[in-house]
Amino acid sequence: MNTVISVKIDKATKEAAQEVAKSMGLTLSTLVNSYLLQVIATRRVELYAPEKMTPHLEKLIGEVEADIALHGLSPAFNTVEEFMTNLKNSDHAA
Repeated sequence: MNTVISVKIDKATKEAAQEVAKSMGLTLSTLVNSYLLQVIATRRVELYAPEKMTPHLEKLIGEVEADIALHGLSPAFNTVEEFMTNLKNSDHAA
């Protein structure tokens, strides 16, 4: 037997959630139902809101990407000694 839950949310939130659900081939009702079943099964409420990147972090990522483009990536290491040897022989070493 089904029942109806009435939840007040702003229109933009509802439309955005419907769009996400539709992109997954689901209805908003199915999406909400699935989340509630997950809460029941895990007895946990998990919320996720990604943090926005700060200008400082964007700058750092740009520097790393430029460095990778210029120098490539280091090889994989099997031992600390291999890593230390590579680090000592690197042109980045001080």
